[in-house]
Amino acid sequence: MRVAVAQFCVGTHVGDSLATCLGALDDAARLRPDLIIFPEFCNHPSWYDDQAHCHAVSLDLDGEFLAAVVARVRAIRSHLVINCTLRLEDGRCTDTSLLYGPDGTLLGTSDKQTLIGHENHFFRKAQQPGPVVDTPLGRLGLYICMDGVIPETPRCLALRGAQLLCNSLASFAPDEATLHIPARAVENKVFVAAANKVGPLIPEDILGQASEQTGIPVRFLMGAGESQIVAPDGAVLAKASKDREMVVYADIDIQAADSKRRPDGSDIFTWRRPWLYTALGEDPAGQEQHYAGAEAVRCTLIQLAATGVEAVAEAAERVAQAFADGVQLVALPPLFFLPDQQIAVPEAAAEASAEASDLLAAQCGEGCFIGTTLVLGNPPQLCAVLLGRKQEGGHSDLLTLRQGQLHRSDRYAWSPLADRVEVADLGFARVAVLTSDDACVPEAFRLAALAGADTVMVPALPLERWEMQTGLLERSAENRVNLLVAAQPGEFGTSFATCLTEDFTVLTPWKTRPFDGLLSQPPVVRASAGPGATPVDIHPRWAGNKVVSQGTDLLAGRPWRLVDPICADGGRAQS
Repeated sequence: MRVAVAQFCVGTHVGDSLATCLGALDDAARLRPDLIIFPEFCNHPSWYDDQAHCHAVSLDLDGEFLAAVVARVRAIRSHLVINCTLRLEDGRCTDTSLLYGPDGTLLGTSDKQTLIGHENHFFRKAQQPGPVVDTPLGRLGLYICMDGVIPETPRCLALRGAQLLCNSLASFAPDEATLHIPARAVENKVFVAAANKVGPLIPEDILGQASEQTGIPVRFLMGAGESQIVAPDGAVLAKASKDREMVVYADIDIQAADSKRRPDGSDIFTWRRPWLYTALGEDPAGQEQHYAGAEAVRCTLIQLAATGVEAVAEAAERVAQAFADGVQLVALPPLFFLPDQQIAVPEAAAEASAEASDLLAAQCGEGCFIGTTLVLGNPPQLCAVLLGRKQEGGHSDLLTLRQGQLHRSDRYAWSPLADRVEVADLGFARVAVLTSDDACVPEAFRLAALAGADTVMVPALPLERWEMQTGLLERSAENRVNLLVAAQPGEFGTSFATCLTEDFTVLTPWKTRPFDGLLSQPPVVRASAGPGATPVDIHPRWAGNKVVSQGTDLLAGRPWRLVDPICADGGRAQS
């Protein structure tokens, strides 16, 4: 099938907006697509004087605007996803995506589930999940802008069988195109077609005034463009420019979205454990998190010259030096003490783990901690661990945190599973440590954030490129937690850290840095391609602010009432 995404600018005159939409349909039709996706708010920018104004410029399903669009759809014989604001009988409105068939039939509607900023004042959020529509092209799901900055809505659509997700957005943020859109595709192994806007996102005649009042440069009051089509493996098949109206397309085999297998054979949906995620479907009002960590914590990411027995002494030496330099958290690659970090015999790996951990723990003074992955216990269990000396009740425990693997991946099928996410309160930070495979599961990071983690460490042994390029970075962004990823340099990348900043919420005064346009992606520090130590300061305290825009909290604002596909066993998940 051929999928096209159209990006354009919409002004404040609804009649002109209709002409723009019809022109975009004609432009797209020249490409002979089977499906066209339009951006968000095709009738009017999401900027209103009051509720009456919003209602006045919104549309009726059977009104002239959509009737004209439907007539053009019939003429060009293509499926269309168009997003607009619709009037409700009670005077309120919804932000709604509509899927029309080539004969003009309305096949499905989907209201926005996660409203951002001022949208909370004007729109009613979705009261029920949007449909997965079974069409001759394949199974299509719809989501809208902010719905894709956090994982729940696209995840639920994919779990319900969607092969292609259609995302209509109107965003100024460059991290939509570089991070959120591709991450939603590859973490669910589905196609995503995303249409963004260009040009002013607010009335053009008040751009200067709005910029002066908010301190946001005019360029960030514009749509960021880069509409794109992404494959299930994360490859960007087509991408539009950042600032020009245009249509781009890709020819896809939609059945490629039916395989959920990783290179080791693991199925990313079958390995899920829905009962473990029940907290994601509970009212956030009863799930308060308290973030009282330090403003800054000195950390080090360590990469080693080799793996195996010879790496143990090097690791101990580098750890000792880091602690002597005042570092409090050290991140080491997983299983570095085994040749090529591979487990041939779990019992032997457990013996090697004990020897390595004893040497590492000997380097830890009080208040100093090391994150890595070990094989512990009998029977052997793959565990992400935090080694260190934390004084509790008059004694010192060298194994501060033991996090067994939560999901049964094929490469570690022998390992018993843990049944909860552990968080260690170190005083200066609340830290979770996840195994590399668990870090691929968005629900695992969500649970860590709900448990109050302000920092997550991942000793990473990636199987796919997306893990190091978008996946782990997305986990930090969508939960607003500091992240320490330790990996041996390889084809998929190197170790890196994300460091939260004090300034975050859009349309609030920023104190320490100029507004950079990024919606939720934090600054990143990456290690070089060689062995060595990469120092980085993280900021646990700033994890307490998860308000991306007024009224929109990255964690508490999740659509918790609509996540049954995540928390209920759909028949493809582990017990």
